[in-house]
Amino acid sequence: MKIIASLAALALAPLVFAQAPTTSAPAAHAHVLTRLELDDLLKNPQRLLIVDVRRPDEVTKIGGFPVYLSVQIADLEKQLAWIPKDRRIVTVSNHAARAAKAADLLAANGFDVAGAAGAELYEKDGGTLTKIVPPGAPGDGAPAAAQP
Repeated sequence: MKIIASLAALALAPLVFAQAPTTSAPAAHAHVLTRLELDDLLKNPQRLLIVDVRRPDEVTKIGGFPVYLSVQIADLEKQLAWIPKDRRIVTVSNHAARAAKAADLLAANGFDVAGAAGAELYEKDGGTLTKIVPPGAPGDGAPAAAQP
């Protein structure tokens, strides 16, 4: 019986080793800001640019910062010419993973990057996010569109 079990184990062994190796993206090098570090940067908004790389629905659902430039991570490299270079930049995503990749890209292209932040991490650590209401949504302060 032991021989049959051993043969069965050997027969299955190639299946285990035949799995495709997993590859992952290289780790980002950007500093992930703490809530206190980000709060300190937010004290000088005239010197700061927040680049939020999340999708609009994520910003609306989770919240964000009062003033930010919205550029999704997939489009960031194509939009570099539109991003001002005269301010320190903080990149934002939900948990700072995409933000760190964005920060690396911006730093590699000559931008002054303070670091990356995660909106959900910031809020979890006691920071206050602004609830973002998309234009035209009820409660945005704009007059409602006429219905046909």
